[in-house]
Amino acid sequence: MSESTKTEVGSYFISNYPPFSQWSRDNVGDALAALNSPPAEVPLGLYLHIPFCRKRCKFCYFKVFTDRNAKEVEEYLAALSREIELVSKLPAMGGRPFRFVYFGGGTPSFLSSRQLHGLVDRLRANIDWSLAEEVTFECEPGTLSEAKVQTLKEIGVTRLSLGVEHFDDKILEDNGRAHQSPEIFKAWPWIEAAGFDSVNIDLISGMVGDTTEKWQDAVRRAIDMDPDSVTIYQMELPFNTVYSKDILGGDIESPVADWETKRDWLTWAFDQLQDAGYVTSSAYTMVKPGVEFSYRDNLWRGSDLLATGIASFGHVSGVHYQNEPEWDKYVGRLDADGDASELPIGRALKITPHQALVREMILQLKKGWLDPAYFQDKYDVDILEHWQPVWQQYSGEGLANLDEDRIRLTRDGLLRVDSLLPAFFEAEHQGVRYT
Repeated sequence: MSESTKTEVGSYFISNYPPFSQWSRDNVGDALAALNSPPAEVPLGLYLHIPFCRKRCKFCYFKVFTDRNAKEVEEYLAALSREIELVSKLPAMGGRPFRFVYFGGGTPSFLSSRQLHGLVDRLRANIDWSLAEEVTFECEPGTLSEAKVQTLKEIGVTRLSLGVEHFDDKILEDNGRAHQSPEIFKAWPWIEAAGFDSVNIDLISGMVGDTTEKWQDAVRRAIDMDPDSVTIYQMELPFNTVYSKDILGGDIESPVADWETKRDWLTWAFDQLQDAGYVTSSAYTMVKPGVEFSYRDNLWRGSDLLATGIASFGHVSGVHYQNEPEWDKYVGRLDADGDASELPIGRALKITPHQALVREMILQLKKGWLDPAYFQDKYDVDILEHWQPVWQQYSGEGLANLDEDRIRLTRDGLLRVDSLLPAFFEAEHQGVRYT
């Protein structure tokens, strides 16, 4: 493994700006003020975090619990429902319909059909997502049954995302995945029969123990399943994963494939998907022609997102915020009747108009192209001129093609896009810890 391309501990995937490490509990008042003010004229989305899993993957960096009993699960669902009730009364709602809804985790499909119906009944007493363009629900194959898949259809899910990650059982086991490949193939006919508007399969390039042969077999199997989209993440090592803690503790060397190998595998996968009729939607996703993502595209164009659930991230009217990440604080602030409950926000950051520009630009670049006129109209900034040295560097390195109407990343640039984004950060955020 080349030292220059070794997968080191640290965040690679860029999902927001400014970096999360800059958000503070001191700024919670800004979030509360935004939520209690009339909204901006932008689309509105809702995120619900379901933090339960059968096992914790060794590469997982999300807030999840694998040891909660049935009583505690119900306690959490009651707190989440109470939070939704509080959110539904906020002036920031402004009578706007939800453009998109996203059930993430954790493993939302960890919940039983009874729990799902009960949760949705409680939610619908306060909110309505019947006008949403997209309702996405993340699933782990081993948690599904035919009845549960039908439940997802009944509660209004339009887009199901299946966390396959790989098809090799030893790789799945060694990386801490809860499911095995037979569970994938058992669940797939139920998913197809349910008739969701769109079904996505997730894969991960560079899981511990993977080889070129095994990776290519996994991609072929995914294509044979004929999903509407395939999303492929490159394995990374954020600070709070099992692997990262072992590496930082000196117990193991980095076990993850180097970046050059991961990108070679991803390039091969994109080529195979393209040959199968898929088109490039982003640095991570290939889709069948016509498939779109309301959640992603609205977020990347500055929509509001009401975040609910433990440790979840949202943003409203130019203020980013995150809910309390600890169980007792999150549940405790919602475990009361009437006015005693309060929004469980733990930290926040009010961003400047320039930071909003940077955020939109770097996120939209993940699609592989930018329209300079969009940013000129919205922010009165010529992004080609403002960041000319960066664009010229990327053009000279064969990572981007530039003209007045469109900035386009090359394939090489697209598949390493997250490594290109920090160059656009403001000076005070260059080199700081991202999370």
